[in-house]
Amino acid sequence: MHPGRPLRVALITSSYNFIADGVALTLNRLVGYLEKQGVEVLVFAPVARQAAFAHQGRLVAVPSIPLPGRPEYRLALGMAGYLQRQLLDFEPDILHLAVPDLLGQAALALAQKHGIPAVASYHTRYETYLKHYWYLAPLEGRLKRTLRGFYGQCREVYVPSESVRQALLADGLRDNFKPWPRGIDTARFSPTKRNMAWRARFGIGPDELVILHVSRLVREKRLDTLTSALNQLRVPHRVVIVGDGPDRAYAESELPQAIFAGFLDGDDLAAAYASSDIFVFPSDSESFGNVTLEAMASGLPCVCADATGSRSLVVDGETGFLAPADDADSFARHIMTLAQDSGLRHDMGQAARRRAQTFSWEETLARMLGYYRALSSAKTDNENTGL
Repeated sequence: MHPGRPLRVALITSSYNFIADGVALTLNRLVGYLEKQGVEVLVFAPVARQAAFAHQGRLVAVPSIPLPGRPEYRLALGMAGYLQRQLLDFEPDILHLAVPDLLGQAALALAQKHGIPAVASYHTRYETYLKHYWYLAPLEGRLKRTLRGFYGQCREVYVPSESVRQALLADGLRDNFKPWPRGIDTARFSPTKRNMAWRARFGIGPDELVILHVSRLVREKRLDTLTSALNQLRVPHRVVIVGDGPDRAYAESELPQAIFAGFLDGDDLAAAYASSDIFVFPSDSESFGNVTLEAMASGLPCVCADATGSRSLVVDGETGFLAPADDADSFARHIMTLAQDSGLRHDMGQAARRRAQTFSWEETLARMLGYYRALSSAKTDNENTGL
C-alpha cells in the first residue's frame, strides 16, 4: 500500500448492476462497505442499457455481448488497452477477480505482469451447469482445467462455504482457499414480516399451507426435481414460485395450479418468505445459497439439495431436511413430513432462524477487508526489504 493514501482495490466481475443476482448483490454490498471504511474501489464490469438497480461505487463499463442462449447475462469481451490503462492509472493495491472469464483472465495476466497481488472470490459452480445443456456437456473437462489454472494463479481464493472448498479440492484445485461466507439482514428477513394481506393478494387463505420456492427459473436450479416432488404431494397446499427466467414456461406447464409471483424484492420479498410455511430448493449448483439463508432467517424449515451451499446451511433433521438433488421422491417425503406436522414446522423454523442469526454481514465484510490489508501490508514489507 502506498504511504499517505487509502487502500485501493480494483474489482473485476461479470455481474454487477445489469441483473439482481446473488453475485451482483453481494459484490455491491462489499463495495459499499469498503467505501464506508475509506477504501477506494474501482469496478470493471459489463453493463446493459437498463440497469437493474443503482450500483455502489465507481463503475467502468466493459464491452460485452448478451450471453448466447442466456441473453439476460452478458459476456465480457476481454480487457481492451484503454481499460488496462485505466486500471493501471488507478494503481490498485489489490486486484479482486470475481469471474474466471476472458475479462478475469486478462486482468489476472495484467496483475502478474505489473506485480499487483491478485485474489479471487468463488461465486458460481459453472462446472455443474454444463450437464443441464447437452451441447455444453462435452466441455466439462476443459472447463475444470481452466478453473484449476485460473484460481491456482491467484494469491488467495475466497470461498463461501466449506462444502465448496471440499468440492474444489476434489476437482484438483490448489488449496489457496480462505473462507468468505455470506451474511443476512435478520431485521429485513424475519418471521415478523408474515403478512395476511400479502397472502390474500394472491388468493391464499389464512390457514392454507404455503410451499415456497425462490430462484431464477432456469434448469440448473433443478426445476425438474422441484416440479416432480410438488406434484407428488397428497395434502392440501398452495405453491408459490418467486422469480423469473427462461424456463418459467416449463415450470408453469408442470405446476398449473401454482402461483407464479415473478421477481420480487424489498418488502414484497420479505413478506413472501415470512408468509409461507415451507421452503424448497433442490438446486445443486449453488456455492452458498442466499435464498436458503433468507428463508431460514424468515423462520421457514427448508428442504434443500444435499449439495454445496445448502449442505453448509441446513442442519439435516434440525433446521430442515437434505435430499439428493435428483431424488424427487425424497423431496416429496420430506415436504409431506413437514406438511403434516405443524409442531415440527414450528420447531425447525425457530431453529433455522437461530442459525441464520449467526451469519453476520458486518463480520464477513470486515473479514474481506482484513484479507486485503494483510496482503497489501505483506507486499509493502517485501518491497521495503527488496524481496
